[in-house]
Amino acid sequence: MRRSRSGAARFAPAIMSLIAILGGVSLAVIPAATLAIAARVFSTVEQGSVAVAITAATFIGQVVFAVVVESRLSSALTDRRVTFPLWLASAGLAAALAVCVFPTNATVLCLALPVMVAALEVGRGVSVAERLDRREIAAAALVGLGALGGVLAALANQTWGFTSLAGGIALATIVRCLPVAHRASKPHLPTMGWVVADVSITGVIYPLINTMILALLGPLAAVLFTAISTVSGLLAIPLNFMRLRLLKDHSPLDIAVSAGSLVVATAAIAVAEFTGVLGLVFGDAWTVGVTVIPLAVACLWRAASLAATIPFASLRRNGHVQVVTLLRATAAILTFGLAFGGVATGDILGVFIALLLGEFVQAALYETARRRLAARPSPGASSEAGA
Repeated sequence: MRRSRSGAARFAPAIMSLIAILGGVSLAVIPAATLAIAARVFSTVEQGSVAVAITAATFIGQVVFAVVVESRLSSALTDRRVTFPLWLASAGLAAALAVCVFPTNATVLCLALPVMVAALEVGRGVSVAERLDRREIAAAALVGLGALGGVLAALANQTWGFTSLAGGIALATIVRCLPVAHRASKPHLPTMGWVVADVSITGVIYPLINTMILALLGPLAAVLFTAISTVSGLLAIPLNFMRLRLLKDHSPLDIAVSAGSLVVATAAIAVAEFTGVLGLVFGDAWTVGVTVIPLAVACLWRAASLAATIPFASLRRNGHVQVVTLLRATAAILTFGLAFGGVATGDILGVFIALLLGEFVQAALYETARRRLAARPSPGASSEAGA
């Protein structure tokens, strides 16, 4: 009996990690659900605007996340504690309410998306970093149910799909902003500056690429690029989870669980593609003949992030934020240049190939820098020794 209990206790951390990764599906389904509902509520031109708004919202959410969460987790001079700010939760609730009241207004949706996504990004990031697993399970379930209700309403040609989606986001935001026993660490301003610059330079590339696609290839191509990016984003869930955990402590268990989850997620995407589920969700813009190869390359792009995330987190954890920022800026500029060439071919496949190549460049840069800096003391350690 004791052996069985000790065995269960041994697997408990891995089980909770898997549950936390599954909870990330709720964040990934928001862009997919938004596109699916928009395809049945808005015109083609409005759908193109919503597609660009989704990538812009993702970028803004990443910047807010960098300010509130990632900058604190990347500071070697603090105890790396984070909380969900009440002001952001209030803003997220207000944006969700606006969408609930005006569910068929594309302008309201485009303006509300960045606020809602920022609240979701920070709320989930805090829960994962602080291991608030039970709270996160409840919040993720609420987001998922709201998104499911919205998509089903859209498939039934109802106009209240965005009310269900925003309602789930609002309830999850309330759960995630419940009080906690600890206080957030004070931000180390130099670290915050570098981290925010890093995320801004890297993150702005994707809305710029989608805006370029919208302008040069039209709204359908922009919608398709966003849809494929969203579906392949299922692979980003375990990678983002791993990055958050590794920013606090190196964990071979979390790396192994995340790598295994990548395989499962890839299989799930393949099944959804070839059974027609994705075509049903995204509408006429999605057909297997057009999407299968770009989707495969997009999945390779996401999976390649595994090689970059481990040395990236190591550099950040050891306080080398300036180095990371410079390396990511270099990779971002190169990636955008490659993507411009991809758009010039008139095919979004070229864009995803460019993103894949850019990910390989990042991985090589991070690993090279990690090895060169491994023998040197971290900036945080030097400051602490001086203090």
